[in-house]
Amino acid sequence: MHPALHLSEEVQLAMQSGQAVVALESTIIAHGMPWPKNVETAREVEQIVRDQGAVPATIALLDGKIHVGLDNQQLDLLGNSKSVWKVSLRDLPYVISRGLHGATTVAATMRIAALAGIRVFVTGGIGGVHRGAEHNMDISADLTEMSRTNVAVVSAGVKSILDIGLTLEVLETLGVPVVTFGSDDFPSFYSRKSGHTSPLRLDDAPAIAAMLRHKWDLGLEGAVLIGNPVPAAYEVPYDQMEEHIRAALTAAEQQGVKGKEITPFLLRYLAVRTGGESLDANIALVKNNAKLGAQVAVAL
Repeated sequence: MHPALHLSEEVQLAMQSGQAVVALESTIIAHGMPWPKNVETAREVEQIVRDQGAVPATIALLDGKIHVGLDNQQLDLLGNSKSVWKVSLRDLPYVISRGLHGATTVAATMRIAALAGIRVFVTGGIGGVHRGAEHNMDISADLTEMSRTNVAVVSAGVKSILDIGLTLEVLETLGVPVVTFGSDDFPSFYSRKSGHTSPLRLDDAPAIAAMLRHKWDLGLEGAVLIGNPVPAAYEVPYDQMEEHIRAALTAAEQQGVKGKEITPFLLRYLAVRTGGESLDANIALVKNNAKLGAQVAVAL
């Protein structure tokens, strides 16, 4: 256990007793959804993890301190504050040294989870190769972090605002296994399909846990990306979503939105353009991922 980490009592007791623990990111709270839906969803997601027999560990930085497991007051602070940094790996030393609040991205949450000894991490969707990356070189640190950190990542695939095909190619190059739960099609966040066949498929949590165990027992470093399709009742069809995404990307370019601000901008734009349909899908897929992630953690 790294000495810089501050574990909640619930997480500390779980780690000491050998109970399954599931890491949860905080960017979705601070930058992914509007208040108060963000905090309501965070609490519901944590309860889903508990209902499956695991303990949730939402990760964030508060006053420059790394917290693994948050109480209700801390969740409210993250969800209703305008001064929360979006913290990826490169930002961690700065935010800590300055004593700031920070919500951790996939890459930062993975690293902190690994420091805490947590092997399963649940998120909405991972970052990857942005569209147009051949010109702007915009590639998420999530991918390189997945190549070196031994944490399973349960998500609804790659965020559909990205170039999913190129992201899968990079993950292959980095040696990161990609397995989809219960489907031959790799999901695209809001949609159950992406136009890409999943490299691997497994149909139950124990099988996924066995794959993780064998990978790490062999000394093969890095993550496994577990794609979990959004529930069918909340899916936004791929072709329909693609039209909205192209409009969102055009708006971002016209307004000069770049860097770490682009993903929150696009999510807000899509929520408005789809009349809240994308937000409903986002909430449903995170809850769905929490259930599978907890089942995998218990099996592991």
